[in-house]
This record gives sequence, C-alpha cells and structure tokens, in this order.
Amino acid sequence: MAEPRIAETARQNTQIAITKAVQHAAETLPAPERADEFGAMFARFGEARVVLLGEATHGTSEFYRARAAITRQLIRHHNFNIVAVEADWPDAARIDRCVRHHAPRPARDRAFARFPGWMWRNVEVMEFADWLRAHNESLPPDQRASFHGLDVYSLGASIAAVLDYLERVDPKAAATARNRYGCLTPWHEEPSGYGRAVLRGKKDPCEDGVVTQLEELLANRLNYLREDGEAFFDAVQNARIIRAAEQYYRVMYQGSRESWNLRDRHMFDTLQALLASRPDSKAVVWAHNSHIGNAAATAMGWQGEFNIGELCRIAHGDDAVLIGFGTDRGTVAAAGEWNGPMEVMTVRPARPDSYEYAFRKTGIVRSLASWHGGGARGLTDTLGESMLERAIGVIYRPESELMSHYFEAVLAEQFDAYVWFEETKAVTPLSAGRRQGVPETYPFGL
Repeated sequence: MAEPRIAETARQNTQIAITKAVQHAAETLPAPERADEFGAMFARFGEARVVLLGEATHGTSEFYRARAAITRQLIRHHNFNIVAVEADWPDAARIDRCVRHHAPRPARDRAFARFPGWMWRNVEVMEFADWLRAHNESLPPDQRASFHGLDVYSLGASIAAVLDYLERVDPKAAATARNRYGCLTPWHEEPSGYGRAVLRGKKDPCEDGVVTQLEELLANRLNYLREDGEAFFDAVQNARIIRAAEQYYRVMYQGSRESWNLRDRHMFDTLQALLASRPDSKAVVWAHNSHIGNAAATAMGWQGEFNIGELCRIAHGDDAVLIGFGTDRGTVAAAGEWNGPMEVMTVRPARPDSYEYAFRKTGIVRSLASWHGGGARGLTDTLGESMLERAIGVIYRPESELMSHYFEAVLAEQFDAYVWFEETKAVTPLSAGRRQGVPETYPFGL
C-alpha cells in the first residue's frame, strides 16, 4: 500500500510545482474578443516561418477566436501570408477565393457539409473570413493572404475538381482522367466502403490509376502552367488528395497508427507545398493539439504515431512554433458518436491528475505560458514531467472521459507555449440560411 501513496504524493507535489511555476511565469491575457490586444501578446512569435495554433477541442469558441486574433496579428504585422487549417482542401478553397477576391466557381454542394459541419461552418470562422477579405481588399493580388485546407477526406470533391479543371484546359485528358477515377466512383459518398471492399477481396485497389493520373498532371505542368498557375496548383493538390485518400481508406482497417500517420504526413506535405508555392512564405496552421503538438512528447509518439507538429519541428527547427490550448470546463459543440447530431455538451472539470487541473489551480482565468527559445527555465523544468492531458475531438463521451479523452504527455516538449482558458463555451454553428445582404457566392454557400 505504501507505493501508491508515495506515487500519489509525488503527483500532488508535481502539480503544486506546476501551479506555482505557471503563477510566476505566465502572462494574463485579455479576452480574445479584444482581438488587437490579445493578438499583440503573440508578437514575440512573429519571426518564425510557421506558427501552429492548436485547440483542445474541435468545438470551443474561445479557441477559434484566439486563433483568429493571433493570426490577424501575424498577418498584419509580421508578413504571414498563408492560413492552413485542418479542413478539406475543396471546401477551404471556397473561402480562399472569397477572401482573395477571386471569381467564384460553380459548386455541387455547400461548403463544409460533411460531418462535422460545425467545425468550420461556424460564426467564429465566418467572422475571421470577413476580416481576411477586408484586409486583402487593398493589397495587390500577389500579396494577399490565402486560406487553405490540409486534410485528406475530400475524395469525391477532389475528383470533381480535377475533372472540372481538365475539362477547361484539356478535354481529351479529362476523358482519360474520368476513366481512371471511375474505379472510385461507387464510393464517392461512402469512401470507407472502398477500403472494406478491398480488404475483403471484393474490389481491386484503384491505386495505379490515381498515381498515374497525378504523374500525368505533373508531366504536363509546363503546358498547363501557361493557362493559369494557381488553377494548376489547385488541380495538382486535389490529385494528391485523391492519391492520399485512396491509400487512407485502404489502410484505415489495417490499424489506426497507419491511417493516422498517412493523414498527418499528407497534411504536412500539403503545408510544405503551400510554403514552396509563393515567395517569402510564412504560414499559420489551425489544427487540434493532437496534430500540432510534437507527437514525440506524447503517448501517441511513444506508440509509433507522428504528426504535423513533430514533422515541422524536424523540418523547420526553431522556425516552427507550436502553441497548445487548454481549458478546464464549460460547454463544447460535439457529437456523441460519429455522424451523430451536434450537441452543446457540458465539459467536465479537469481530473486532479492532469495538467489542466494544475493550470486551474493558478486562479488565472486566461493566460499565456511561453518557454520558446529556451526561456522560462522554471516552466520547462516543472512542465517536463509526464502527466495526463485532455483531448476532445468531434466526439465527446464524458461518461468514459478518462479512457476516451486523456493521454500522457510532457507539455514542455509537446509545445513551445500554452494558452489557457479556465472556462469556455461552444462555437456557434451557422444555419443553412443565407445572411441578409450577403451575395450568393459567399464561401459558406449561405
């Protein structure tokens, strides 16, 4: 019985030390609604090439508003010109065309219609898009900040985008591409079914066709670039998504580690392609903590998974800044199961053996704790102990919270800084209706 008591005493002492260190070193933040004041607190990260902004949930208003305020600061005052988010490329492209004042393109569906729609189809993202459009308006086209999706799930939409592009620039090539992608046509709406069919031997893989199509697009780059360089880049990226999605849905039944790594490798490669696509590029990334924190410092990494944050740390070193976000309690927009309806759910107060509990005990309602560049030695020492950390995605199961939402991590190695909100509230999803005075071409298809 002595060993559990010793371990509990050690845990309590660690938490007390963390609380004291954070109280001493953390800076109080204004409310994120005071965007200019809030964003100015993050000017210290403006010299980086990539700033990755996390979130502890996929449905918390304060996290979105905070990321918007920080991104505004980095764009306006530190020459950041790419916003890359954990969203599908074709949907994000609708926002990009709007904020950069490009002509809209016909769309088969409204943007961000796939589950979980509230993750990007919300008031907080709409307000940031409005700001970015207004900011870009007076700038030359080549200096406007862009908005892009990093994710891999848009199989059907990406196929449609490649075919639409080729119909415009090379109808003969479009017919060939249509035949190649026809192998995947039955699974556009339910691509996970493709993976099951291949796994059970009921379907031959479509890999060769999608790889050949991407190679053919790249082989014709000189001809296509003469037409429209940005349109070609978009088509190639969609072709890369099709290749990655075909792989993803085949391996997802073989193990979560393989599918996770494929997805994050694709998101990292997309980010790298964006950085290479324009001169003097600097990017802000919006994604979950589990993607932007260094996976090597978490139970994920210890089990063989990597993520965007770890790959950015390897590729960019100190020029990549990883900023995590956390909260103790409040409400969150989430579902109880995959493809379930969105609910506003109550977030339970953090467990007493977690980092979040230690931050709660500081009594600071909003704070920034930063140890980037080797500063704040006391913080890095005390946050260098492995403890539980909470992660809520699009699904929240409070009844099994320990098993479903907590994992071990070393905060000082996972992030370069940590933004804390003691109490938070759910994002506000957009309705299906169109706002009065907003044109039909608005990116959310309102």
